[in-house]
Order: sequence, then structure tokens, then C-alpha cells
Amino acid sequence: MRGIVFFLIFGISFFAHGQLFGPQIQRVLFLGNSITYGGGYVQMVDAYARLHDSGTPIEIMNLGLPSETVSGLSEDGHAGGRFPRPDLHERLARVLDATKPDLVIACYGMNDGIYQPLDVSRFQKYKDGIHWLHEQVEARGIRIVHLTPTVYEDKKGQSPEYAQVLDAYSKWLKKQPRWEVIDSHFPMKKYLQKMKRKDPAFSLATDGVHIGDLGHGLVAREIIQYFGKKKCEDWDQIPQYKFYEVLGQEHRLMKDAWLRLTGHLRPDMKVGLPMVEALKQKEGLEKQIQELLK
Repeated sequence: MRGIVFFLIFGISFFAHGQLFGPQIQRVLFLGNSITYGGGYVQMVDAYARLHDSGTPIEIMNLGLPSETVSGLSEDGHAGGRFPRPDLHERLARVLDATKPDLVIACYGMNDGIYQPLDVSRFQKYKDGIHWLHEQVEARGIRIVHLTPTVYEDKKGQSPEYAQVLDAYSKWLKKQPRWEVIDSHFPMKKYLQKMKRKDPAFSLATDGVHIGDLGHGLVAREIIQYFGKKKCEDWDQIPQYKFYEVLGQEHRLMKDAWLRLTGHLRPDMKVGLPMVEALKQKEGLEKQIQELLK
């Protein structure tokens, strides 16, 4: 069975076509928390590559995990006391072994300060976790690009200082020498402030944390502009692509299958299909996408 899974995962190319990430990149792994798992910006990047580029087939894999941190921290009574936050340290090696990416794009920070004011020890845990992630990926000869966390909007006065925590985390990440860092935090913050001047009720995240489609589009724009090395003027039109809905089905199918295959300690997650079954379904969805791309 393992041989069959290996062949299906690594022996068939029915993935996105494009040069957005460069000719040497065929497998792109996205890591992060629930915002990454939500998948909007990952799907938008995939969709953009399919429509605008041609060339080497690439596979885009979403292995974000809700509640996860890279700091290893968890607040008391998290999730009503049912479980602590999962820690990327527990699963990273398995994920890298299974996915064999050429490029990792990682977005952490939102959960890492556990929604408390800025604190030296918590900040250090985040720094240590990010450095560990960077070193683990680079040690395998894999390129890694860090993505600053999205913005936090305090909705109920529970964590009024947390937006400043994410500002600090983002500024630190951007200052790391010789690292590749895409800043989605401050462009998103600028956009949010601009829109709030027009409408004080405007929001990118109804719960203050989980951005909606517009927020995901802003993240996707920064990723596309970074790798494409030019402005992405039509980022807000990506969800209108005629194949976008089918691509969404594929992304939802595969992210759960990948999490099942690689394993994690986060309860209350949808159990994905075994990878062999998921890839069979993906093949059918890919045929639909290719028809819609004609």
C-alpha cells in the first residue's frame, strides 16, 4: 500500500501549471494555523498561477492546522479546556518527509502570543520557534519563505493590545537578515485603516482573527507580487475565474487528505480520505478544471 501511495503522490503530475515560483519549483507547501487551513489565499495563488502562467507542472499543498503555534505556547483553558494548542514541532518532520517540497511558505504568529499583551518571554518563544522552523527546512535543502501574520481586530475589548503584539512580531520577522519574508501584515493593516476611515464598521475578520475572502485576497496579492516581481492588479478578480469553484473542491479534498496522511494532535478535525482515494477524486476534478481553462 505504501508503494501505491508513493507512486500516486509523486509519480503523477496533474497539478497547477506555471512559472510563478520559478522553473526549479514543482512542489509548494503552505504551513500555518487556521487562517492557512481556511485556504482562501492558498487557493487564490494556485488559481492565479493556473490562469496566468504556463510551463513546469507544480503542486500546491495546504497543510495548515487550526489552533497551531510554532512557539509551543497554549493558554490555560484553551478550547474550553478540551485540548492545548497543537505545536508544529510535533509534526513538521512527518510533513516534510511526506510532501517533499521544493518551497515552504510559512505563516505563524496569530496564535503564538496566545492573545495576551506583548511579553518578553512569549516573544522569545515565537522567535525561537521561527528560527527552529527555518533551520529545519533549510537543513533539508528546501527554500523557505516566511509570511508575516495577518491583522488582529479587537471585537470585544478582550485583547485590545494584541494588534500591537502582531505588529512587533511582523517587524521582527521582516528584519531577519538573509531571510525571505513576505509582508502581508502591514499592507493589510494599511488597507484596513483606509477602509475604516470611510466606514468605521468595516472589518476584514468578523471574529477579529479569521479573515474573510477579501483578507485572503490581500494575502494572495502580496505572495503573487513577491514571486511574480510585478504588481498584481487583478487580485480581487481571482474568485471570479470560472474554474475557481472546482479548484476549491480540490483544495478542500486534498488538505484533509494530507493531514490524515501526515498526522496531528488537533482533535475535532474533519477526517480526510485516504490519500489513494483522494488522489483518484482529484484526478476527476483536475479534468474539470482543465476543461474550464480551455
